[in-house]
Amino acid sequence: MQRAVIKAEHISKQYRLGKIGTGTVSHDLNRWWHRVRGKEDPYLKLGDVNDRSNKGSSDYVWSLRDVNFEINQGDAVGIIGRNGAGKSTLLKLLSRVTMPTTGKIYTKGRIASLLEVGTGFHPEMTGRENIYLNGAILGMRKHEIKRKFDEIVAFSGVERYIDTPVKRYSSGMYVRLAFAVAAHLESEILIVDEVLAVGDAEFQKSCLGKMGDVSRGEGRTVLFVSHNMAAVKTLCNRGLVLEHGMVKYTGDATSSVGYYMQGSSETNLVKHFNDEYHNDYFQLHQLEVRNVEGTQDDIIDEYKAIQLVVTITVKKEAANKKITFVMNNEEGITLFTFSHANFRHQQPLHEGLNEVSCTIPAGFLNIGSYYLSMYYIENSKTTLFVEKDIMAIHVQQGERKLGGFMGKEPGFVKPIFDWVIR
Repeated sequence: MQRAVIKAEHISKQYRLGKIGTGTVSHDLNRWWHRVRGKEDPYLKLGDVNDRSNKGSSDYVWSLRDVNFEINQGDAVGIIGRNGAGKSTLLKLLSRVTMPTTGKIYTKGRIASLLEVGTGFHPEMTGRENIYLNGAILGMRKHEIKRKFDEIVAFSGVERYIDTPVKRYSSGMYVRLAFAVAAHLESEILIVDEVLAVGDAEFQKSCLGKMGDVSRGEGRTVLFVSHNMAAVKTLCNRGLVLEHGMVKYTGDATSSVGYYMQGSSETNLVKHFNDEYHNDYFQLHQLEVRNVEGTQDDIIDEYKAIQLVVTITVKKEAANKKITFVMNNEEGITLFTFSHANFRHQQPLHEGLNEVSCTIPAGFLNIGSYYLSMYYIENSKTTLFVEKDIMAIHVQQGERKLGGFMGKEPGFVKPIFDWVIR
């Protein structure tokens, strides 16, 4: 019989924008008096939903709203959703880093969390001392930690620096040691946010393998947040999709990824943005995918050339800035990256309004769904803005004049080459 080790009942988390207090001493005292009497906070407004596509008017925002779920022992659960959907907030609540505004969370067993670089580490202490510190926090005895010590150090690959204060570690070394500690010490529940992106490809592969062993081999529970849908489908047996701070879908990992990639993302080929995507350097106004022939459909024909058009305002320092897109398939696998500035064409942005467009040749994309992530980059190395899955493109089968084959052919792309028969 399966045993629930995590249960969330109607949990919500509300934040007030800009200020911590209510604004006046009398309101703070009134809030305290209500709390002493066990009454509801009189200043908890309904507030705005966690939706960045609409500019809210309230000072309050619900990062999570009425979230309910159960997770059984041995489950590997992928928590997926767009940036700002509430994934990290949920993990912080489950890890007891912060408390829910409303609702209750029940857990059974010790929880090891890796939420961000350096979580649970004291910067002045050495790597060795931090291993023992983390084990003690989990309630382990010194001899239990000592038994796991060599395995932790070997997995992390930081043997040479184990007696060096961790404040001198690079971010990659931090993550290596932190993950090794969290995965090897004897906790019943392992919670991992998307900090593994800091590590190199080899280490990420080792981490995913270890999490698989922890879940399937040791029967421990794993909660995993990632934008890598292929990793979620490989590692997890269950999925939980968050959208605007609410649970939109739960089920097996494959169906959850399918819902997120096809149902949760925007599918309209013209997206207008208000104030949600801007910073000191630029503001994004519109993103559009249009047929070169001049017609516009929700789904693109496989044999039609399509044009991607971005409208932005560059506020300052246009030099050395570029817009880059990453094209992923339905499983979250990156197919290719393209930018308006490359080794062949150096077309700079200018301050003020810019309309940037590129054309994807006819017949290039195979049948299926594709998802664009957008980056605004400086000097080809500093990312000033990123939004994953900002637009979806759905390609349908076109008219095939020769042959009777119907359906999707193998492969992710299908370029049209010039052929000669003599």
